[in-house]
Amino acid sequence: MDNHRPHLINRRTAIKIAVFGAVAAIAPFVLTRSRTALKQIIVRDAGGIYSQIYKDILYQPFTQKTGIQVISATSGYEPTTEIRTMVETQSYLWDMAVISQSTIMSLTNGKVYLERHELEHDSVVSSILPQFMSPYGVGTNVSTTVLAYRTDVFKGRRAPQSWQDLWDVEHFPGRRSLRKHPFGTIEAALMADHVPTNKVYPCDLERGFRSLNKIKPHVALWWTHGAQVEQLLKSGEVSLIPTYISRAQAAIDAGAPVAITWEQHIYGCESWTILKGTPNADACRQFILFASEPKQQALLAQHAIGPTQPYELLKKLIDPERAKLLQTYPDNLKRGLYIDASYWLKNKETVIERFNQWMIS
Repeated sequence: MDNHRPHLINRRTAIKIAVFGAVAAIAPFVLTRSRTALKQIIVRDAGGIYSQIYKDILYQPFTQKTGIQVISATSGYEPTTEIRTMVETQSYLWDMAVISQSTIMSLTNGKVYLERHELEHDSVVSSILPQFMSPYGVGTNVSTTVLAYRTDVFKGRRAPQSWQDLWDVEHFPGRRSLRKHPFGTIEAALMADHVPTNKVYPCDLERGFRSLNKIKPHVALWWTHGAQVEQLLKSGEVSLIPTYISRAQAAIDAGAPVAITWEQHIYGCESWTILKGTPNADACRQFILFASEPKQQALLAQHAIGPTQPYELLKKLIDPERAKLLQTYPDNLKRGLYIDASYWLKNKETVIERFNQWMIS
């Protein structure tokens, strides 16, 4: 069999993967067009604005450099089921996926569903900060949750600077919103209850939910996706909100009177990964090397996509004022809480179930 040709997808397999929610938008393309005619890789990314940014800064320039076409695909959040199904059936709707560190752990705990990237000794990859690396993933985006607020609401008085301030409705009045998910929300609730960052994990759930009980009556709405947050900030519908830095920065860049605080920000990392057994693994490795170059990461940083290369390699490539807005700017990094991916791997189902019950109680 041609080494560059994926296993053909029969009807039963295609239906099975579709049931699991796997990249419905890209599936018809894969089913109807062979990849033998044109060397290409398909990358599952975060979708939306991220797909366009990656296309402009990574996908198209990589194709121009190597002749290997890169196609973007999207899926639901944390696509562990889709990846397992593709690998087990050897029916590859994707060759690569951008996923979180906890998802990487889930897919390599026991049976392994990801390829070792084998790039740790390459000069480009070896300089990436070690906490953003694993044998199966190369860090590409340090994402963080920060407290964002409307500056017009707090004009002439003290602005909120911590999760404790978000919980303090007396001294920091205004419409509030929280994420309708325990990831990040539990950690913020604990820090609002004076738990030091180095004591957040393992999470004391009893204390966390007691803290959430205090703020729940004051939450005007619960957000579910980043685009919603950006609109809430732009419109002024909420005054204080925990959100991804990229969404807050997009509102600021659009001219909205919005500011953020880096105190106690909650950060994690998404990584490039390669699906186990894909016939295009070598092309994927070429792409990861290209995407990991400081020059490319500096271009991504202009869109609040946090670089994983150390600041020393980036400071000559990024405007100094913009650099201060980066998740991995040294002063920002030391003020944050690094997400314990192993904690969430072990506890996420239990915590999500309890959080959902708490939401309707």
